Amino acid sequence: MCGDLTDADSVRAALDDIDTVFLIWPLLDTAPAEPLIAELAAAAPRVVYLSSTAIDDASFRQSDPIVQVHADMERRLRDAGLHPTVLRSDTLASNTRGWAAALRAGDVVRGPDIARTAVVDEGDVAAAAAEVLLRRQDDSDRTPYLLTGPEPLSRADQVGILGAALGRKLRFEPVPVDIARARMLADGRPQRLVDALITASTRRPESRLVTDDVERLTGRPARPFAQWAIDHSTEFDPRP
Repeated sequence: MCGDLTDADSVRAALDDIDTVFLIWPLLDTAPAEPLIAELAAAAPRVVYLSSTAIDDASFRQSDPIVQVHADMERRLRDAGLHPTVLRSDTLASNTRGWAAALRAGDVVRGPDIARTAVVDEGDVAAAAAEVLLRRQDDSDRTPYLLTGPEPLSRADQVGILGAALGRKLRFEPVPVDIARARMLADGRPQRLVDALITASTRRPESRLVTDDVERLTGRPARPFAQWAIDHSTEFDPRP
């Protein structure tokens, strides 16, 4: 079924006979989520929400607009009495797919530098989410689950690991924020998204957080980025 998360009628139809919802909020503003949350509160399903490990629970104002949206969504869901089970994910390994075109054309990735985080395989996040959803029990009192990879990595670390998987000597070249913003806008990305990404790159603090929550939920350790790079190496290879 296709629908619109900001349209009450669409959400109501999607919730018919549904007892569990896996929610990912895709917008940079939570105000349009009001109809969705109202319908969720009326239907009262179990809600599993995918959020961010970058949230600082001690602060109402978060480091950047992307993290702020996740914090606000968690609060809105709780305020509506939904008691969500929250999965907070670290930086997804799949974000590096944004480098594919550059690496098919050459050996340098250019962009704004971002603080080191424990990059997590999106497959591990999916497996953890599936495990939580299939349990069909209220474990919101034990959350948030913090889903991380096994070690913090910088962008330069990730590029180097990709290079090893590809058998190439790759390097990361940080560029000034104004140049990065201009390039993103030239690529056709919406200005609001570009501003949010740039703010995240400059304000989000480095994180040394590493947890075993992926293993606790799935029964196996979080996979390293090196394995992700091997599994997805053909996406970055310039050869046919």
